Amino acid sequence: MRIIKRLYLFILQSFLPLFVMTFFIVLFIVLMQFLWKNIDDLVGKGLEISVIAELFFYAAITLVPLALPLAILLASLMTFGNFGEKFELTAMKASGISLLKAMSPLIVLISGISVGAFFFQNDVIPPAQVKMWTLLFSMRQKSPELEIPEGVFYDQIPGYNLFVKSKDRETGMLYGMMIYDVSHGGDNSTILLADSGRLAMTPDMKYLYLHLWNGEQFENLREQRNIDRNVPFRREEFADKEVLIPFDANFNRLDEGGMRSQYVGKNMKELRQTIDSIGARLDSTGSVYARELRITAFPMLNGPMSLSRETDVADGAGGGKSASAEDKRKALADTARIVPVDIDTLIQSLSPDRQTRAFDQALGISDRRMMDLQFKSMSVHDDKWTKRRHEIELLRKFTLSVACLVFFFIGAPLGAIIRKGGLGTPLVISVLLFLFYYVIDNSGYKMARDGRWPSWLGIWLSTFVLAPLGIYVTYKAMNDSAVFNADSYKAFFRRILGRKVERKVAYKEVIINDISTYEAEGRLSALREAALEFCESYPGKMSYKDYFLKGYDLERVHTISNRLEEDVDYMTDCRNSIAVNKLMDYPVIRSLWLYQPGSKKWIGEACMWFFPVGVPVYIAGLRAQRNLKGEMRKIADVSSTIIDLLHSEQDANAHQY
Repeated sequence: MRIIKRLYLFILQSFLPLFVMTFFIVLFIVLMQFLWKNIDDLVGKGLEISVIAELFFYAAITLVPLALPLAILLASLMTFGNFGEKFELTAMKASGISLLKAMSPLIVLISGISVGAFFFQNDVIPPAQVKMWTLLFSMRQKSPELEIPEGVFYDQIPGYNLFVKSKDRETGMLYGMMIYDVSHGGDNSTILLADSGRLAMTPDMKYLYLHLWNGEQFENLREQRNIDRNVPFRREEFADKEVLIPFDANFNRLDEGGMRSQYVGKNMKELRQTIDSIGARLDSTGSVYARELRITAFPMLNGPMSLSRETDVADGAGGGKSASAEDKRKALADTARIVPVDIDTLIQSLSPDRQTRAFDQALGISDRRMMDLQFKSMSVHDDKWTKRRHEIELLRKFTLSVACLVFFFIGAPLGAIIRKGGLGTPLVISVLLFLFYYVIDNSGYKMARDGRWPSWLGIWLSTFVLAPLGIYVTYKAMNDSAVFNADSYKAFFRRILGRKVERKVAYKEVIINDISTYEAEGRLSALREAALEFCESYPGKMSYKDYFLKGYDLERVHTISNRLEEDVDYMTDCRNSIAVNKLMDYPVIRSLWLYQPGSKKWIGEACMWFFPVGVPVYIAGLRAQRNLKGEMRKIADVSSTIIDLLHSEQDANAHQY
């Protein structure tokens, strides 16, 4: 028990430094991504370092859900990769400690981190997101720092375009100035031309102060045309002119109340309340819209007539006496019967003026109804969009915790399998897996946001995809399966593609059991006869029907293949090195489905009658059968050659004695 506790402590001491290091490295990387994404809103605004640092602090908090799963994946993969590379994991298993038991302290730790991540996502992320987005929107609305370039128009002053031909950086004088004032619209624009000028900010940083010398001013007076059509514009010459331009250069923080009411600033309780209220509003709004649509557009679908109307009709049908229920139904049916009307005849009976008015009225009614329906559709669409965003944010409170567990159960077993530590292979695998996770998660999020998928399916899609991978990798690691054994994958694809396999036979330098030459000749002769008989059994190409219904006898192929392997294994104890090397000329007989596609009758018949599949299979099958017969002839030839070698050796030994 004491050894186990020391082992747990050793595993934790190995994992925690790597986890802290990878977490801050990944957080720094995603923070740089955030910086480059919003660089245009930060540069050139004259912001203080404290404001930018505050934005980065809140951005780092909001990016923790993106960095934490990747850090867990990379740290767990590196930890168990180091254990495998240094044979520490092998020593643990030799001591009777299973992989799952070695992972148990980290399972407890990651479970605690997952629980903490849930509360972090629910209690810390919302206020941090409120402050971050408020700061970011405030920065976006701040006016840029004033820096007038030379030779180009400067349009960063709202409502103004400013051109400066040249400037003196030491004195601050501007020369060859041209100012377009379009703050009151293009039709009422003002143009200022000046030989020189000076630009400064007022002490309260809310206005630009322009002091101009020796220039002209042109001002359009389009708004005064109704009063005096003879004064379309005004021209003014000046030697000294002062102009104030509104330009707020201060950094003004927006109110956080508006952002706090959004889905990013709410915890689980507030999100549930908002979802319930929006759902109730959608239900009531839908009922009201449906009732209005039934009344206005489909009045005949309103159901039975009013009680007073039913009574009047029934009394009329019964001659003032109380009528039976059957009489009431008949009277209502007669009254509600729709009489078809020929609209074309009715319209043509009207005069041209009345036809025009009728068409105009109908068009106006249809336009009003269309606009009304569009407005109602937009209001319902906005409510549904808001509800989906709140549902997505609610589900994301749980996905971070589950993602931490899933990535740990992928990283730790994978590290035990690949047995590679350091930052090389683990980093590559972690980045590829995380990119795969990010693409799936982002795709599911967009599908859920746009309403194409249910919210729960889009948000949990990445978990549904990666959880089976974690279970599979953990199972393989616990059973010491060779998941990354290249030879096994090569053999699998070789069988699928039908590629030939080369035989490798090693010559034994020390032979304990000598073979009998007579037995060897008998074995090889029997093998040669079996191969030749097989070739004689199938002399030509099979017809299309025979191929799918009969094919080659797979049991016979298996028998020859097993006999070949037994004879090769027996001949490896031969002292004749030439004969042993000749064994490598034997082909490896494969058991391919193409030899006998009709092993199951219904499969053969289905392929035969379904020509788009049957014809390509038939062509590939004939090629495979031709290769098989070639391999059988090769077996016969090699067997004859080895028999001749054995005869020669036997004759040489006889002459020697």
